[in-house]
Amino acid sequence: MSAVNKQLPTWFSDSVLTWYDNNGRKHLPWQQDVTPYKVWVSEIMLQQTQVTTVIPYFERFMSLFPTVTDLANAKQDDVLHLWTGLGYYARARNLHKSAQIIATEYQGQFPTDFEQVIALPGIGRSTAGAVLSLSLGQHHPILDGNVKRVLTRFMAVEGWPGMKTVENQLWQIAEQFSPVKRIDNFNQVMMDLGAIVCTRSKPKCEQCPVSSKCQALALERTTDFPYSKPKKDKPIKFVYMLLLVASNSKSGAANKTGKQVYMYQRPQTGIWGGLYSYPEFEELSQLEQYFQQQSLPMSVDELDFNEDLLFRHTFSHYHLDIQPVVVSVASKPNVINDSSDIWYSLANEDDETSKIGKSAVTEKLLNVLKAGAY
Repeated sequence: MSAVNKQLPTWFSDSVLTWYDNNGRKHLPWQQDVTPYKVWVSEIMLQQTQVTTVIPYFERFMSLFPTVTDLANAKQDDVLHLWTGLGYYARARNLHKSAQIIATEYQGQFPTDFEQVIALPGIGRSTAGAVLSLSLGQHHPILDGNVKRVLTRFMAVEGWPGMKTVENQLWQIAEQFSPVKRIDNFNQVMMDLGAIVCTRSKPKCEQCPVSSKCQALALERTTDFPYSKPKKDKPIKFVYMLLLVASNSKSGAANKTGKQVYMYQRPQTGIWGGLYSYPEFEELSQLEQYFQQQSLPMSVDELDFNEDLLFRHTFSHYHLDIQPVVVSVASKPNVINDSSDIWYSLANEDDETSKIGKSAVTEKLLNVLKAGAY
């Protein structure tokens, strides 16, 4: 990467702001009647998630929690339920925690001091800068994934942006390029360019307002930037996931309307923290022991493992191979270990138990049960 000449930042900001005036996104839900709260919720949802996916989640979220105080007063289960399908559930838990802090420490008013904002759970430098610049016009640069890609290509920044030295270099460039005026529009257009024009694959360089001085394009290396994270083989883990299905009918008849499946709430920390899931076992011996502890009248030798149901769920740092084990019993056994454990109705979506946070895996297996595909 060559040194930044004095005229380049001004040329860059003028060029992208002109593009924004003609092509930028101005009609997204969080851009209407802008408040720090709306921008904050949208920024958290947009982390690792595309705009088109976020919009319906954002609109549902705002209809139920129109203010920080409403969010603070909500049950975590209600928040996680609305988040189901968005993934990265720590975002929702931190959003809820932050709302409670804002309600108690700032009288329900979103803080406007950068240091106060960045101190909230789940908010880093870029998110804090985005919230305060987009909603209040405060002068803060941002560096989300889209902005990193635009700047990395424009300046041909070598090295993986996840490395601290490379990230620091990008922050320096972001600070230099951020104009004094129209910082809200500038930060928005940088995100727009990364999402619409300077995309990960097949960037639309012919539509880019700064392509004439883009170093990656000049080098014919646009797809080389930003550098990918050094690859490491992900470990593979395996679990048996128990789907314990009970009938409500006294006769134990297998009518679907009476069926319920047992779920427990996972610990607040770790994978799927605070979400509802099914019991997991790494070994068949553990599953056998569970049957004995719960006085379930069966052994693993009697089970029919449907290998067609075996599937892989991939996390950022490992693969999880899941073998569902469906066990049907005539009546509900006494497996409730905690007040948060539930029997989830397979038929009545209006049942109170339906309003809980569930991971994509939990939802996937619920659909298998509802379809009777086991």
